[in-house]
Amino acid sequence: MFDLAQKLHIRGVMQDEMTSAKSDLTVIVVSYNTCALTLAALRTLFAQTQDTPFKVVVFDNASSDGSADAIAEDFPEVELIRSEENVGFARANNIVAAAAETEWLLLLNPDTEVHDRAIDKLMAFARAHPDAGIYGGRTVFPDGSLNIASCWMRMTPWSVFCMAFGLTALAPRSEFFNPEAMGGWQRDTVREVDIVVGCLFLIRRELWNRLGGFDLRYFMYGEESDLCLRAARIGCRPVITPDAEIMHIVGAASKTLGRKLVLLAKARSTLIRDHWAPAWVPFGMAMMWSWAAIRAAAFQCLALAGGEKVRAKAAAWSETWHARHDWLKGY
Repeated sequence: MFDLAQKLHIRGVMQDEMTSAKSDLTVIVVSYNTCALTLAALRTLFAQTQDTPFKVVVFDNASSDGSADAIAEDFPEVELIRSEENVGFARANNIVAAAAETEWLLLLNPDTEVHDRAIDKLMAFARAHPDAGIYGGRTVFPDGSLNIASCWMRMTPWSVFCMAFGLTALAPRSEFFNPEAMGGWQRDTVREVDIVVGCLFLIRRELWNRLGGFDLRYFMYGEESDLCLRAARIGCRPVITPDAEIMHIVGAASKTLGRKLVLLAKARSTLIRDHWAPAWVPFGMAMMWSWAAIRAAAFQCLALAGGEKVRAKAAAWSETWHARHDWLKGY
């Protein structure tokens, strides 16, 4: 049995050998108060990536939980950027990508764990399908159940109508009533999608630079949707492969449900304004208004006889509704 010092030495030697050759891939991890999760993400990344020469850059967004110190101590081979302020997900990735020199960039969330050589498999798939431009994989929750939020289809007038009036919730497995989530598709086949989510997002650096990276108006949420939709305009067809699987918790850095809903609403309102025909934008805004109004009213009624969880959701939707004048304007 190796003691801890021997294990750390062996890992350091292996990583030095891998990075002594020219790296093909820069892995970008943006962390914010996710210390234990970020350390687990890095451990599994190094353990499960064996065929791809890579470097890792962690951009810590002014975490207050000791994340930066813990990363520096446990992973001295990682390039660590300690930001003095929370600059947001989009800007942090842009900063790191601007300095990268590798052929490929991989955005990896800190609340993930890499399974079964997922990064190696994703890289091999991308090399075999160069026309797609942007690549993602399959995500699962900690218990192994499917987490559908690795990819989406774009918002349309029909999809926002279905979401606003509850048709999506009533028929979640229907691609007709739940088109953004592609119905009951289990993410178990190769498939072209409109949006690859930033939790596991592989792109050639040349394409990233051509697109100008993330639009910095999107502080949190929506940035990868905007980037993928802009990539589609120049002929890219983002694609998902089920062979590249990671665990993703989702929303570990979000402080409250209400705050998350407000940011999601703001991002969706911005995407509608940026990517819909102008004639459809008023309809989209009306559907966003209805989406918040219906849920705020419904949960206020349910909270009268509901438990603590229902009251918490009622408070979150009330917060979202009262912030509507802000998020309807978008970023």
